[in-house]
Amino acid sequence: MAPASTSAGASPTASPTTTSLDHYWMPFTANRYFKTHPKLVTKAEGSYVTFADGRKAFDCLSGLWCSPLGHAHPKLVETVKRQAETVDFCAPFQIANPWAHQLAGKIAGMAPAGMNRVFFTNSGSEAVDTALKIAMAYHRLRGEAGRTRFIGRERGYHGVGFGGISVGGLGPNRKMFSPLTLPGVDHLPHTHNLKEMAFTRGQPTWGAHLADELERIVALHDASNIAAVIVEPFAGSTGILVPPVGYLQRLREICTKHGILLIFDEVISGFGRLGSNFGAQHYGVTPDLMTFAKQVTNGVIPMGGVIAKQEIYDTFMTGPEHAIEFSHGYTYSGHPMAAAVGLTVLDLMQQDGLIQRAAEMAPVIEDAFHSLKGEPGILDIRNAGLSAAVELEPIAGKPGLRALNLFEAAIDEGQLFRAAGDTLAVAPPYLVSKDEIGRMVDTIRKLVRKC
Repeated sequence: MAPASTSAGASPTASPTTTSLDHYWMPFTANRYFKTHPKLVTKAEGSYVTFADGRKAFDCLSGLWCSPLGHAHPKLVETVKRQAETVDFCAPFQIANPWAHQLAGKIAGMAPAGMNRVFFTNSGSEAVDTALKIAMAYHRLRGEAGRTRFIGRERGYHGVGFGGISVGGLGPNRKMFSPLTLPGVDHLPHTHNLKEMAFTRGQPTWGAHLADELERIVALHDASNIAAVIVEPFAGSTGILVPPVGYLQRLREICTKHGILLIFDEVISGFGRLGSNFGAQHYGVTPDLMTFAKQVTNGVIPMGGVIAKQEIYDTFMTGPEHAIEFSHGYTYSGHPMAAAVGLTVLDLMQQDGLIQRAAEMAPVIEDAFHSLKGEPGILDIRNAGLSAAVELEPIAGKPGLRALNLFEAAIDEGQLFRAAGDTLAVAPPYLVSKDEIGRMVDTIRKLVRKC
């Protein structure tokens, strides 16, 4: 039974035991299950979260891939307080704040060469829809208005806007809204094959040929009708699917050949998760557009955006100088609070060598997690940079329940994992220690033997 509701006007610091669970419709959550198994986080500090019932757990997924510096970092707390007292908000249309311009410059300096124009949004979902609009408008401005089709990939996740679920490839996210998804969208096959790839360390050597499916799709629709291809450098939300060696390079070659824009969704991989600034640099492939969010502000203030090549930006800069070139944006685009936090986050990453730290810990997490091979019920182990996934054998007729059971049991063991289907995923803060990685693995080992 849910705890009793608080009275009207109750203090926001009221005890969690008096918090009503009746009114909040939680996202991507089994709401009925949650009400009988509530997990309310009441404190987050460093790499750990504390629940209302007193349990404390290591934050194995950095919040939701978004807190690589951990929680309550003193310099971020200081930034939020200072910025709230300076400029807490200003309109983003026709006027601007200096922090947004400074952050755009810092991001451009971290991006691949030639990708130096930044359009701010508030989330990864908005970033994806913005990137799709930029791609379509770019072709129109160049006299190729027929290029309206987009190519996504099966098992891809690109947020929950109508554009994102259209190019995304996760069935549960699409089935309720199929009549309203974008017309003219096609999908590449996903790259995961247990028979050929199971227990691969890092990038599989099998599977680059799957990129050639793009040639088949181009032949089907004709290149003159296709605006862009969008993929994640590695697919995180579906359980860490790592691109085969040569796969992304082949996509780049085909897109260039046919004048199709290549979009990398770097919402998860951007800002160091792979040990490089972006996945594009890690895998050695430069797209035309990149989306980002999550780690840019350490999750403290929502922010996302799109990074574009200079040529794409220049294509929009036509017509009278007083006219708006791109009729798109959000009330909170380039929000001064988010921009100030983003500047501090990226400064800390550079000053403290945190992206290099992620690169150094990547082989540690790889060795540790692959030591689970052979444990009962484990079908596959995958890793990309400072992240890893353990795919579990599902309970017959109850997909997802085994991972959920392990997720719940792990909290009692002091570990907060991410359950996606029957896969447990981890992407810890960049300052994770070898011992903390070891405890994550020991917990999984104990639970798969027990559950």
